[in-house]
Formats: sequence, C-alpha cells, structure tokens
Amino acid sequence: MQLELGKIQFFLCKILVIRQNWIKVEHSMAQGLQLSQRLTQSLVLAPQLQQSLALLQAPTLELKALIEHEMEQNPVLEEMAAPDTEMREKSSDDDSEASLPADSAEEPAFDPATDGNSEKSSTEPVDDFQAEFEKLVQLDQEWRDHFSQTNVPIRQSTEDEEKRQFMFDSLTAGTSLAEHLMEQVRETDLDDEQRTLAETIIGNIDDYGYLKATVEEIAASTQFTVEKIAEVLKIIQSFDPAGIGARDLRECLLLQLERTKQQDSLEYAIVRNFMDALGKRRIPEIARGTSRTIVEVQESLARIARLDPRPGRAFLPDVDQYVLPEVFVLKNGDDFSVSTNDEYIPHLRISNVYKDLMAQGENSSEVKNYIREKIRAGKFLIKSLHQRQQTILNIAKEIVKRQREFMTKGVSCLKPMTMAQIADVVGVHETTVSRAVSGKYMQTPQGIFEMRFFFTAGLQTASGDGVSNTSVKDMIAEIFKSEDTGKPLSDQEVVKMLGEKGITIARRTVAKYRDELGILPSNLRKVY
Repeated sequence: MQLELGKIQFFLCKILVIRQNWIKVEHSMAQGLQLSQRLTQSLVLAPQLQQSLALLQAPTLELKALIEHEMEQNPVLEEMAAPDTEMREKSSDDDSEASLPADSAEEPAFDPATDGNSEKSSTEPVDDFQAEFEKLVQLDQEWRDHFSQTNVPIRQSTEDEEKRQFMFDSLTAGTSLAEHLMEQVRETDLDDEQRTLAETIIGNIDDYGYLKATVEEIAASTQFTVEKIAEVLKIIQSFDPAGIGARDLRECLLLQLERTKQQDSLEYAIVRNFMDALGKRRIPEIARGTSRTIVEVQESLARIARLDPRPGRAFLPDVDQYVLPEVFVLKNGDDFSVSTNDEYIPHLRISNVYKDLMAQGENSSEVKNYIREKIRAGKFLIKSLHQRQQTILNIAKEIVKRQREFMTKGVSCLKPMTMAQIADVVGVHETTVSRAVSGKYMQTPQGIFEMRFFFTAGLQTASGDGVSNTSVKDMIAEIFKSEDTGKPLSDQEVVKMLGEKGITIARRTVAKYRDELGILPSNLRKVY
C-alpha cells in the first residue's frame, strides 16, 4: 500500500515538473515564432461550376470569345458549320454523329458523369466510352428537337456581311481636342517661345474646352510672365471651336458672342452683367436691369440657350455602344414568338478523330487518360452551353408572358416584376436569373431593351393592381410635356393628377423622378 502511494506521489511530481516545463516552453514560444494548426470551413466553387456560371453571365460576343478560347485549350472540340433548316430536319434522324451546337440551356446541374473526380471503378472496362458517347448522342438529339422548334434568325447573306465589314473598315479614329488645337498652333505665326507656352496652356485645357489652371498658376510653373501667358491665351481663345480656353461659363459665352460680333447685343449685356440672374431665370430682374421688356429678354434667353456651354464636347471619343440582342421577340398574329440569337455562337461537337483514337488498342494509358479528360471537359462545355441558351430562353418567354401589354402598347403599360417571380416559374434560383439577364438585350416590337429593364418595382393603384415605376415616370414626363409653360405645374399638383388616375405617390418621389428626367423645378420652367 505504501509502495503504491509512493508511486502515485512520484508520478504526481513528474506531472508537475512536466507542466512547469511546458509553461516555460509556452512562454518562450510566445516571445518568438510559433506553429499552430487551425481547422476552418470555406465554400469553394468547383472549376466546372465556375465555368458554367461564367458562360451563363457572359453576353453573346463575350461568350463567343470564351468558346474560342476553350477550343484552343481542348483539341477534341471542333466547330461545325451552322446547318440550315432543311439540313437540321434531316439530321434529326441521324444519330451517328455525336454533335451538339452551343445553343440552349437549363441551369447547369451537377452531373457525376461529367466530373472527372467522380469516376467509379466498376466491372466495365476503363476505356469503354460507349455509354458516354450514347449520352452525347441523346443530348444531341434533344438539342436538334429544340433547335428545329425554335425560330432562329436566318444568317445574314454574303452581301450583308460585306456591307457590315465595309462599315467597320470605314471607321476612323477621331481627332482629340488637344490635337485639333495644336494643329492650329502650327498654322499660326508664333515664335518658338510662344509655341512652347501655347503647348503648356493647351495641356491645361480639359475635355470640355475650359482652362483649368489660372494664368498665375501657369506663370508660377514656368519662366513666363503673366502678361506673356495672357497674350498667348488670347490667341488660343481665337481658335476653333468658339469659346475654347475660357476659364468659366460666362467667359465661354462671351467669347462665342464676340466671335459673331454681338458685343452690342442684349445677349452680350445679359451674359456680362446678369449671369447670376440668368442662371436662376430671374427674368423680371433682368428686364428691369436692361430696361427691356420681358418678351425681349425671353427672346434673348432663347438665343443664349443656342450657344454651346461645352465647346470641346464635339471632340470627345464616341461613347455609343452597339449591342447585340440575345433574344428576339416577334409578333405572330395575336401571339409573340421568342427565340435566342444563336448566330454568333460556335456550334461544337466532339471530334470523331479522338473517338477513333480511344477505340485503338495500341494507344498508351497516358494518351487515353488525356483524351478521356478532354472529352469529359468538352462534353461538359457543350452541355453548359445547351443549358445556358435554354435558361435564357425560358426566362425571356416568362418575361414576354408577363409583359404582353408592354410588347403591344409600350413603356406606359410596363408591369412591376421581380426576379424572384421569374425564378419561381422557371425553376432556378434568383441569382441565376440575375446572371442570365446581366448585360443581355432583348429585341422587341417596341425596340431593343436591356433584359434588366423589365424588372422594376411598382406602386399600388386604387384598383389594387400594380404599376411599374418606369410607367409612372413615363406618365410624369407626359404631364410636364403638356403643361402650360406660363403656369408650370408644381410637384404637388402632379401628385394630385396621378391620384386622379388611381396612383398614390409621394411628392418627394415625383421630385426624384423629375430630376431623373432632367426637368427643372417649376420656378425655372416658367415662361412670362
């Protein structure tokens, strides 16, 4: 018994010594480097899922570039010529060619057969791809059935392609404002010192034609005097376009009036002496100050409004964006047909050459494994493209179904609609709808609209029906358009007029929509 107690005491002492040593080790490690392990959870999207989401979100032209990149990376993929309608009908009975164009889609679902990490070792031979080829043929048949039933726009003729190519070849790069001014400097009789100073001044002129640095600031950064700088600036202000090199709006307008010899005009007097009242449209105050009638002042203001407040704007680069519709909506009698734009998307298939290589027994296992992985990747790409087109088509059909009045009558009949409502009907997640409509356009009988345009919040009407914010904004624009300019409508009066139509809206909401429409407040719209 005593021996056992002695052993217990001995072990307790050892434990205390070990604990003290461990505390010392921890203390020493706290003063230096230490190594630790930590287990955390994180969500990482599989590469194939990332590819599917990228294909779904990409617009047509971007999608075309992505597909071409994949074709460069995957040798088993090849593009086939787009068949015409008759050939598509004939090929619907031919299952010998496992081809699948890149057109149509449902939301890509996880498919173990397409995941290289989920290959199962079974009693089947490892190199037997017959089952996978049969799946390709089945997908191809489903695609052909869908494609033959979809109203696909006919490809443009050779003549149309040549015209469009000629248009693109004819585009030229525009001349910038600085280049335009420097060209005039070279044509002006200036000495080397003045040319150097003119280049410095032009470098301080912004894209709208205004000098952003004062004469004193330019003098401080150069060895030139203020008088010399003012002299060269006066020369630059005589260049084209009129009003260039001005330091504020007042000087810009005065330069334009001086260019047309209107120094003795009422317009010149108003701009020179009543610029603040002009900005606030205090017409009676201007009339009293110039000893002119209100009618004469209003006529002068109309002529001043024809001057260009941003003379350099004509040299800004062309920011027009040319869009390619993703969906076409055509009116057929009392109904509408919806189709996706499949013209610019390459039609893909698995090359028969690599199918034959898989069937040859003399190939090494490394070669077969490489071909197997590329075929799986190609198959997943084809399936994702198929599903992408089908998803976009299903969403577009539901949009057209809910917005039939818009397709017939225009923006005033646009109904409120959310992505969640479309997602419930199509059977996908709301984020999938957001990706599917991102950056994509729909050609409708009312014109080309971004697909996001159709998703708007709404306001309640007296009848209980909803009306979209876009429709309300269109109504407000029409109300202001038809108002009496002598007695412009206030925001509260617009609220009452909409209330008579059964639309309940706050005054601040009307003011917000008015600002978005670029309509001035009532006190600045009044015409005397």
